[in-house]
Amino acid sequence: MSGLDAAVTAVVRAARPHATAVTVALADGSRAEVRCFGRVGQGPSAPPCTPDTVFELGSVSKTFTALLFANLAARGELALDDPLDGRLPRNWHTAQVRSAEPIRLLHLATHTSGLPRLPPGLLATAAPTWFSNPYETYRDEQLRDGLARTTVRGRPGSRFRYSNYGAGLLGRALAETGGLPYGELLTERVCGPLGLRDTTCSPDQPGRATGYRRGQALPPWSIPGLPGAGGVRSSGADLLRYLRAHLDRGRDLHRGRDPDRERDPGQERDPGQERDPARERAELAVALREVQRPRLRLRHSGDELCLIWNRRRSGERDLCFHSGGTRGFTAFAGFSPDGSAAVAILANTAPALDGRFVQAGYELLRTAAGVTRT
Repeated sequence: MSGLDAAVTAVVRAARPHATAVTVALADGSRAEVRCFGRVGQGPSAPPCTPDTVFELGSVSKTFTALLFANLAARGELALDDPLDGRLPRNWHTAQVRSAEPIRLLHLATHTSGLPRLPPGLLATAAPTWFSNPYETYRDEQLRDGLARTTVRGRPGSRFRYSNYGAGLLGRALAETGGLPYGELLTERVCGPLGLRDTTCSPDQPGRATGYRRGQALPPWSIPGLPGAGGVRSSGADLLRYLRAHLDRGRDLHRGRDPDRERDPGQERDPGQERDPARERAELAVALREVQRPRLRLRHSGDELCLIWNRRRSGERDLCFHSGGTRGFTAFAGFSPDGSAAVAILANTAPALDGRFVQAGYELLRTAAGVTRT
């Protein structure tokens, strides 16, 4: 058995005993494949898992939000350091976070806003469905009211603090800027141009796997107020295409254009300037590079943070990665820009406390990237 095959086997074993479906998508140099195991639900009558089977991504959704953010910046519709307050709905005039200095969009994309992990009021509304669908009743109204109850202690931009609240607010700000609901804007600006047919925020996506927590089937995950933090679902085939676009840094989108001569992502656009497909492809290519650029180094760690993506030097390779989970699904996605490797793993079971499935995905990425063990 090759090292890559052994690493894939370790991923499948780590998803047991509760996962009925596991997808492993990987690119290794010029090779790309999606391996599928099991069925989309319990019982022999459930359809088999395929490369098009849809899984909930949880926090891997944040990487899509990061790419959408960078795309809007490349199009000149906003700047990375715009204040959050100026990008929220105008009728939310009372919904301002109490902070000594402005929270900027870049703070949200690097988890340095100072916002708590969860928004105020969520725990109270989520208690009845905490183990199945805790965000289901948290909508725009609750988000607006929660903002007015939020106080940031410390200076935004000064300290890393992982925040679903912050990433969700970033998604809401992008939707307001783009003039469409988050899911529709993501389809228009990212999924459509990249050819991601199965990637959506819809909980009723056809071909989806059933999620399980300790063997108990769960309803589809719903996060209406903060979809940018964890509302995206996708398939192995789509995630492989998505990650390979990051490896390629959008060169295929350019069709001969020089990416190094494109406009800076913070430069404002003339509102009267006409759109054209070639420019839009070029701007998405700019965004694919921007999300990979390190923004800060984490304390007590050699890791760096890009736009949402974690970046780590492992052996002689740089690895970008992110994990995610809902109450019924676990996901990991990563790529090595200099190792020409990408990996996505998906399982229809809740994250394990020991993180063994995610760790197995990380080790698969190391193997695919050719990281030499020490």
